This record gives sequence, C-alpha cells and structure tokens, in this order.
Amino acid sequence: MDDPDSRLPPATQPPGPADPRHRPPPADGAARDQAAADGSPAALAALAAAMDFVAAALAPATLRAYRADWNHFLNWCREAGWTALPAAPHTVAAYLAAMATTHTSSVLERRLATLSRAHRLAGLDWPRAHPAIRNTLRGIQREHARPKQQAAALATDELIRLVETCQTTPVGRRDRALLLIGYAGALRRSELVAITREDIVFTTEGLRLTIPRAKGDQTGKGASLGIPRGSRPATCPVRALELWLDVSDCRFGPVFRAIDRLGVIGTRALHADSVRLILTRRAAIAGLTAPAGERLSPHGLRAGFITQAYIAGARDEQIMEHTRQKDLRTMRGYVRRAKLVSASPAGLLGL
Repeated sequence: MDDPDSRLPPATQPPGPADPRHRPPPADGAARDQAAADGSPAALAALAAAMDFVAAALAPATLRAYRADWNHFLNWCREAGWTALPAAPHTVAAYLAAMATTHTSSVLERRLATLSRAHRLAGLDWPRAHPAIRNTLRGIQREHARPKQQAAALATDELIRLVETCQTTPVGRRDRALLLIGYAGALRRSELVAITREDIVFTTEGLRLTIPRAKGDQTGKGASLGIPRGSRPATCPVRALELWLDVSDCRFGPVFRAIDRLGVIGTRALHADSVRLILTRRAAIAGLTAPAGERLSPHGLRAGFITQAYIAGARDEQIMEHTRQKDLRTMRGYVRRAKLVSASPAGLLGL
C-alpha cells in the first residue's frame, strides 16, 4: 500500500521576506522611506531585519495564508489594471464581488483582514467601514452565504474503526501511532507532524509530550501534556508509539516520517497535509463517512477528544488544559453539537 505522503508534491516554501513582491511593507513607514532614500548597506540591512521580525511575529501557517491571500489580490489587481496599494474602496468591493460565488464568507473575511494588515503595515489608511466594502460584503453574505461545513467529531468508537485498518507493516504501525497520539493528545495536525523524539519522555504511567510551539503560542513558551497508557494493547497510544519508534529506529529528529513505495522509511517529517490523506484513506478502508453537513478532517480527532472527555465527566478546566484552549465557549461548542439530540428539551414532551 502506497504511503500517501509519497504522492504529495514537494513542499514549497513561501517567498521569503527578502522578496519585496511577496511581503507587506515594514511597520514603520517613515523608517522604510528613510532607508530607501539612504540606500546605505547599513540602512538596507536594518530594513531587511525589521521585515524579518514583522514576518516572525506571525505563526507559520498564518504567514503562509497571509502571503497567499496578498499574492491573490496583487494578481487580480494586475489583471484588472487597478492599484493594489493603496486599494480604493471600489477596487476592494469589485474584488469581493469577483469571489462571491467561488469563495466562502469566512475566506472573504480573511482576505479583508489580509488587506487591512498590508495597509496598516504600510502606514496607509484602510477603508474597511466604507459603504462600498461593507454593503458589498453584506450583499454577498445575504445572497450566497451557506453554512460552514464543520469537521466531524471522531470519538473513541470511530477511532477504533480507523486503527483496526492498520496492519503490522511499517505504514500500518506509523498510521496507528499517528491516529492514536493525535486523538489522545488532542493535537492539531501541525503539532502532530512536528513531534520529534526529543519531545517525548516515556514513564511507567505513560509519556510526557512537549509541544515547543502551538497555535496561540506566539512567543514560543511551549506546553507539556501527559498521555497515560491505555487499558487495551490494540488501542493504547503509548504502546503504539513505542512500536513505531522501534520499527522506524527513530532515536532523534521527526517521529512521523514518510515511507516510500519500497517501504523505506525516510528521515524528514511528514507534511501536515499527509495527516488528512492518511485519515481519508483509513476512513475509506473502514467504511467510515462523515454525517451530512460535516466533513472528515484531522481536526475531528481533536473535536472527538473534547466530546468524549466531556461526556465521560472530565471537568472544563481539565479539558482546556490538555487541549491548550483559552476560550470556554469554543470548547463547549463541540459538546453542544454532540448533545444536540440527546439533550434536546423536545425529549421531555412525551411524544
């Protein structure tokens, strides 16, 4: 069975901060102008360093989305013959209208956030409240809005079906450990593929996992969480990880690695999108599908953990500490979805 990661295109790095076409201007517009006017090596070096720090202030995934959105707007303006920076309100309104039938409302909001950030970094006014922009967005949402497709929560029953498809081959060992650790750790896919052997400490009770940096942890303080040993060998996340480390002979570096068609285990970490491909393939083998209006996604492992833990009686603070969430409303949202029918007051009507 082919490893899904072997079918991924080579990872492409977003244009670096040294390429002025693909980065926003520095935060200090006056400093930028002075450096450009000066043109001395020291001034240009200081300007480049400032731009690097502007980029470093964003999480890698956020920075990639920001650059992709900005490049999309630049290309659209170039084809339309309009100025991208500063962007006139009618330009932004036309841009939104051009995406009305092909992009979701959340994507349009994110594109506006990208344009706002680019203008603010350039020291330019951003006309977000201009009627042309505001009313165009409202009209699009009124005419074309559709419910956001949420990730289906993959709780313990679904996870068991997934790992039952994992054989004792290297690919099977890796996928079993990946799914079980992702579920038990309530990990985001970016956190999952970033795990290194140095981040793991095994104990008699289970393991301690260090997450050097995660979503919302912009200053790199890191977080630690514990995963106990399971009651059943077939679904124990700690045992599954121990077996995979033994098979892969992983003593340092990335834990979850690509495996080629010949079964050779590589040294580089899986691409984050490989988690989605692995989940999709395992779900197809298991005959597992998402409920109507939902989708299969790696985020379903995290949503499933929250749902299962809450139903089992875990306290809010226990779940939030493990998942590193800061907003109680977000966490409770998963639970409300899971209990939408069972906790409905309609069940009290005696029908």
